[in-house]
Amino acid sequence: MISPRPACSIRRATPADAGRILDCLQAAFEPYRGRYTPDAFRDTVLTPVTIQLRLATMAVFVAVAPSGEIVGTIGCGVISPEEGHIRGMAVRPEWQGSGLAGQLLQAAESELRAQSCQRATLDTTQPLERAMSFYEKNGYRRSGNVNDFFGMPLVEYVKPMLA
Repeated sequence: MISPRPACSIRRATPADAGRILDCLQAAFEPYRGRYTPDAFRDTVLTPVTIQLRLATMAVFVAVAPSGEIVGTIGCGVISPEEGHIRGMAVRPEWQGSGLAGQLLQAAESELRAQSCQRATLDTTQPLERAMSFYEKNGYRRSGNVNDFFGMPLVEYVKPMLA
């Protein structure tokens, strides 16, 4: 029998969290490295410079385990008066399936609703089939837009933000 995971707290990230967010992103995406182009992987897991840029330009949330370890993260920001964009969702492998991804997604969606966004968009890559299924179960639908992400298809999803 698997014992349940202790509850995590979800909070807004600070610049002091940057290194632990990078560790979380690296752990979450490492299993997919071989299916990403090198530039796409670097953009996904970020660098010490790009994490600071994300923290300065987006609302970034972290899931913190009772031990203090950052075990999940997500970012979001307003890109137009109607649209908010979500990116950088990651949950450490040992926490996947615990419900943490849903809590992080709710935090980002709540932030976008508070900013009066009418819809949320997010993009994901083809190798992340489990993530695609998760987003679809949470009300996101493919928009039909597929862009180039450093030589990989990047699939856009959209969800109406209802009050």
